[in-house]
Amino acid sequence: MRNIYLTKQRSDFCLIKWKMEISNNQNRWCVYVLRCRKNYLYIGMTNNLEKRMTAHEKGIGSKFVTSHKPFELIKVIYCTDSRAAKKLEYSLKGLKRRDKFMVLKLKYCEVSK
Repeated sequence: MRNIYLTKQRSDFCLIKWKMEISNNQNRWCVYVLRCRKNYLYIGMTNNLEKRMTAHEKGIGSKFVTSHKPFELIKVIYCTDSRAAKKLEYSLKGLKRRDKFMVLKLKYCEVSK
């Protein structure tokens, strides 16, 4: 299995790419998925994705992402309201790793050591 290491440049590119998507859906509730160092996944929810990504970049978004930088935004799922987003986030977090990849239609990769 090939290890995937993200560079700061690639992370910046992903943020720029997603800013175009974010500007069209500002203040809509969404569930987002980050791929962190060693292929760990982080799942979160927010109603301001741009602000949340900036917080993660500064190291104040979550302890997990801060300790597993760099990260890449790989999936955003927009929801109708906060209740739907919370329900989706909770159900995704409850899945096993392989099932998360299948449900999110992502290419499966093991955690690299």
